[in-house]
Amino acid sequence: MAQIFITKNNLTAQKKSLELAKLGYDLMDRKRNILVHEMMSLAEKASTIQKDIDAAYVQAYDALEKAFMTLGDCSVFAECVPVDNSVELKIRTVMGVELPEITIGEKTPRFYYGMNETNSQLDEAYIQFEKVKVLTVELAQIESSVMRLADAIKKTQKRTNALSNIMIPKFTATIKFISDALDEKEREDFSRL
Repeated sequence: MAQIFITKNNLTAQKKSLELAKLGYDLMDRKRNILVHEMMSLAEKASTIQKDIDAAYVQAYDALEKAFMTLGDCSVFAECVPVDNSVELKIRTVMGVELPEITIGEKTPRFYYGMNETNSQLDEAYIQFEKVKVLTVELAQIESSVMRLADAIKKTQKRTNALSNIMIPKFTATIKFISDALDEKEREDFSRL
């Protein structure tokens, strides 16, 4: 034992520390369970969105291929589309973990190129790539959240393990040591009397 004075005050202090460590363990365990639940629900969403985004990319590239076949090089028309600055980032907190909420401005697709030089194939490609953009933003939000939650779960697990495997046994051993020493002292005093 590290330099501990055998007094009733120290025994009481160690008992309070043990109770606090047990309370901390319970809270960390609850936090870990909530974070795991949140991560699992996001992981399910991520898998469905990944399937949707894969299908959307296939449709978008098929539409773009058809536009290339009918119009030739479509890069001139692509340069007409302005950069989208409607992406916004907000933060929500789950058990002290900051998770991003990325939103993209909802708008109806507006065609920025002239209609007399294009056809419906290019319009379809543009609409499909707009869908891909929205799904990509959703997937980025979910993947970022899952990574942050996994990191928080790892940290919480380390703290929980430290409490249950190091701190609680240490306080328990110290309490036993002080209690045994105080009992021995009482027996000595009784024998002396």
